Amino acid sequence: MTPILLLLALTTPNFSAEKTTDHGLEVIRLSDAAHHVQASIAPSLGNRAYELSVNGKNLLWVPKDRAAFSGIPFLAPWGNRIPGGGFWANGKRYNFNFGLNNLSVNKGIAIHGMLQTSPLWEVIEMGADRKSAHFTARLQFWRYPDLMANWPFAHEYLMTYSLSSDGLSVSTTIKNLGAEPMPVVIGFHPYFNMPDVPRAECAVHIPAKKHVEMDSNLVATGAFTDVAFPDQVSLKDHTFDDGFTRLIRDADGTATFALQSGAKKIEVVYGPNYKVALVFAPPGQSFVCFEPMAGITNAVNLAHEGKYPELQTVAPNATWHETFTIRLTGF
Repeated sequence: MTPILLLLALTTPNFSAEKTTDHGLEVIRLSDAAHHVQASIAPSLGNRAYELSVNGKNLLWVPKDRAAFSGIPFLAPWGNRIPGGGFWANGKRYNFNFGLNNLSVNKGIAIHGMLQTSPLWEVIEMGADRKSAHFTARLQFWRYPDLMANWPFAHEYLMTYSLSSDGLSVSTTIKNLGAEPMPVVIGFHPYFNMPDVPRAECAVHIPAKKHVEMDSNLVATGAFTDVAFPDQVSLKDHTFDDGFTRLIRDADGTATFALQSGAKKIEVVYGPNYKVALVFAPPGQSFVCFEPMAGITNAVNLAHEGKYPELQTVAPNATWHETFTIRLTGF
């Protein structure tokens, strides 16, 4: 290589971040040209990543009708279900206002918060360097009375997507702007598929010691049972709609879930503050979900009842922060 060509190679970036459109929707596209990886995120659709592709094949499941609940929905201010029409926090009872029509409801149970498809995110920074492409968006929850009516804690979210040679990382920061501690029970619901491979030919790795027991409405009861999975569990013989905790972690505090077929592997690496994993691989579907959660289903009410001592909170004028990373190998 001549000196001029060497200089060009050193200064040509592998990573890029750009604003573009997809089906009329403004999106942020992060690209890693060296590894042919691309991530696309729609800020006005709940700041949701809906594409994580390698060589043009999307590893995030999106149905043909491009339904809203696919890709990587953000579940906030709570993930999963809160039954009973409301919740307890700081020793006080708060009732949901269903008339505001900003709650998702399943069998009368408020599910997955209020922000899955929120258009209220604003992009505040984006860029690329030699190591990554990234962007950060903010949602100022405290500005919207209808949201505050159903989760009366003044707070805001910062979410950063970063695409690097290590994979796609999603970092979330919660700033508590209020005068009381705020429960932290957020989560994400990533939908993965293995392109060109039937799900029955895949296996999952679930690093967990405890199973979260649930009632007939899939609401946690506060009971836990032991689990002892083999290193890989075949999806030919198993389906899942289960919660797990007491995750088995590496020395750095992370826990790694995996979907694998031969040399192809999708790993989801949970940071230490994601205490719970929901694994969703229902019958008759092609996807598998490894869902990072800050707490078990109905954590706020179970904590009030003395059944869940691991509820996380963020103090007034403080922040809560955590990251999960999707790593891809063999594609």
